[in-house]
This record gives sequence, C-alpha cells and structure tokens, in this order.
Amino acid sequence: MRIDILTLFPSMFSGPFDESIVNRAIDRNLVSIMIHNLRDWGIGKHRVVDDYPFGGGTGMLMKPEPLFEATAAIKKESAHPSAPVILLSPQGRVFNQGIAAELATLDQFILICGHYEGIDERVREHLATDEISIGDYVLTGGEPAAIVVVDAVVRQLPGVLGSEESAKDDSHTGSLLEYPQYTRPQTYEGWEVPEVLLSGDHAKIAKWRREQAILRTLSRRPDLLDKANLSPEERKLISHN
Repeated sequence: MRIDILTLFPSMFSGPFDESIVNRAIDRNLVSIMIHNLRDWGIGKHRVVDDYPFGGGTGMLMKPEPLFEATAAIKKESAHPSAPVILLSPQGRVFNQGIAAELATLDQFILICGHYEGIDERVREHLATDEISIGDYVLTGGEPAAIVVVDAVVRQLPGVLGSEESAKDDSHTGSLLEYPQYTRPQTYEGWEVPEVLLSGDHAKIAKWRREQAILRTLSRRPDLLDKANLSPEERKLISHN
C-alpha cells in the first residue's frame, strides 16, 4: 500500500511514523508513506499557499492551485492514477473502524491536510473524492487527523500485527468494545483475575469474553449494539441487563 499526505507541516509526521507499528510496517515494505510539502507547489517566489476569502471574513483560505498541482504530480508518477483523494475535514463522514477497513483494501490513497480557516471550495467539489472527519471537534489542521487515519488503516494490513487475531478482537471490530483483559500478577492489591481465565477451558473463556464485550458495549456505547451481529441468546443477555 502507498499513502500520500499533502501537508504544510511535514515535520509533524516524523515522530508518529518513526515509531511502533507504523514504522515496522514501513520497514517490512508493507506500506509506503510519502509526505509532500504543499509549499513545493506554492505560488511565486514566496511559495504562497493561502489567500483572503472572497466576500470578506476572518482568517485565510488554502488556495486551490497548490493542491490541484500537487495531486496531479503524485498521480502522474503513481502506479494507481485513480487513487482516491481524501480531504480531512470536520464536514466529512465520521471515521470509524469500518472506514479504516475499507481504506485498508486500497492500493493507494491521498490525504489532504486542511489548515487555516479552511480550503477553497473548488478543492472539495472537483478534487477530493471523499471527506473524512475524526470527530465532532475542531483541530488546528488536518495533520493529527491524518496520523489517526494512517495508524488505524496500517494496523489492518496483513502481516503488520504479530497475530492476525489481534485486530479481530479490537474495540469497534464487529461493533463491540473489547472485553476486559488481565496479565500477571494473578492477585494485585487484593484484586483477583477472574477465575474463568485461569481455567484452561478455551471454549468457556471465549464465551466469557464475548459476553463481557457485549455487556461493556451495553454499558458504555449502547448505540453500537444496533449494528452488532448478535445471536438470539446474546440479545436476551442484553435485555436482562
């Protein structure tokens, strides 16, 4: 997979992408992450990338030319010239595990990091093929959102995690929050690990984990249960709690 990121602040990505799972995926050639400085396509000798909005108003808007030209340059040398162009915007569809899985099936996608007061509307209308928001709040720019999207997508790629089963048990996979987990010591400050986890009965453990995931989701995010694939017995478990 190849991910291209258009940004005014390329150094913001050096820390997150130089560590942990994303860095290991890069080292294993499972993903290639290309960071492009939009100022390389800025206008004039000062590499201008923003201007005042027509009609007045506060703040500055990102100009269309650098974004269109940068995207065209990426696609020209890409093996996948029809790769989706995703604008990171508070107006986009709210990012979730399902969207991460959807993006993980692609060979390439391009992320545009917005900044300032916003982006010229022609970018939204004629360049972006999708818009994604990571939540109902406002950030100073799209860079933190890009980091979130890349991390969530990369960990879903085959071979990235130590075990393919790890991603299957993540919170929000299958519309359920993850079950409680424990490690050594067995007793800490008088708090015990649930007995079932020490039983060695894998079927019983799996059943307990599934029930706990359902109950935790019911308690903390009941809205997710509408999309969960639950058996009639599991639906009864919900109705009795």
